[in-house]
Amino acid sequence: MARQLMDHQISVAPMMDWTDRFCRGFHRSLSARAVLYTEMVTAPAIIHGPRARLLGYASREHPVVLQLGGSEPGELARATALAAPYGYDEINLNVGCPSDRVQSGCFGAVLMKTPGLVARCVRAMQRETDAEITVKCRIGVDDQDPQEALPAFLSRIAEAGLRRVTIHARKAWLQGLSPKDNREIPPLDYPLVHDMKRRFAGLDLAINGGIDDLSAARAQLEVLDGVMIGRAAYHRPWEILGGVDAMLGAPALHESALGAADAMRPLIAEWLDEGARLHQITRHMLGLFHGQPGARGWRRTLSEGASRANSAAEGLALYDQAVDQVREADREAA
Repeated sequence: MARQLMDHQISVAPMMDWTDRFCRGFHRSLSARAVLYTEMVTAPAIIHGPRARLLGYASREHPVVLQLGGSEPGELARATALAAPYGYDEINLNVGCPSDRVQSGCFGAVLMKTPGLVARCVRAMQRETDAEITVKCRIGVDDQDPQEALPAFLSRIAEAGLRRVTIHARKAWLQGLSPKDNREIPPLDYPLVHDMKRRFAGLDLAINGGIDDLSAARAQLEVLDGVMIGRAAYHRPWEILGGVDAMLGAPALHESALGAADAMRPLIAEWLDEGARLHQITRHMLGLFHGQPGARGWRRTLSEGASRANSAAEGLALYDQAVDQVREADREAA
């Protein structure tokens, strides 16, 4: 049987080069309730590449979702079958990424133009796993009218049996805007996504895009089933993830960001003993003390020194030094 997620109310967006296993391990240490996503992995990479490295993860990361990229139903089915034994809580199809390398492979946001193909991909994936298949999409691409394109897209994939969709509430412009610009320039259209919930009451709909604090997330949850937070959760992890569990009515894992930093030390030691380098881990943690005393020293110590730590002992010593600087700044500010 598929593993069931605890809930889908808050998730951290899949982000290329960011949400790797070290990032997810750190984020899980801050919240037991947030749903975590892998970076997007292409179906051909799973079929032909280093499968164990691409799909492996730690059991502590649950609930965790694998995001796949692809547009060929047979390839996606094969990749899903190969991923099934790894026990991901869900497998998500990327229909939202506008990057050049995604377009060249004819998947990602460009698939908004071919909802019938997406439906075939979903059906093919569903046949290969007990895990739920989900989709993350945009409201439209290029010259599409989102008022027409989005409901047509949702209707077609719902016919394929899909029940859970995350909608990035911006169009994607496949020509003329960089991936970064596509995350910022196209205007957000929250009312359209809210209207989709009214029109497709049977779908579990989450929203993504421009939601940068928990008060905004709460407001969205009054209308929608879930909220996906991206860069804000990454750059201000304590502010976002440190507060998620309490917001959802569960005990917080830590009372402070310092407590979270102390709790991360055994996991960092484990990773270093396994051969990881400190900078691979702490690059995801630079925003832990955002807006708090000692934040600048924390960032400077880790960003300047982590890449020079040549052993596990040196790495832990540097990490302890960074934490001690914050602790001292916190005492001085009290």
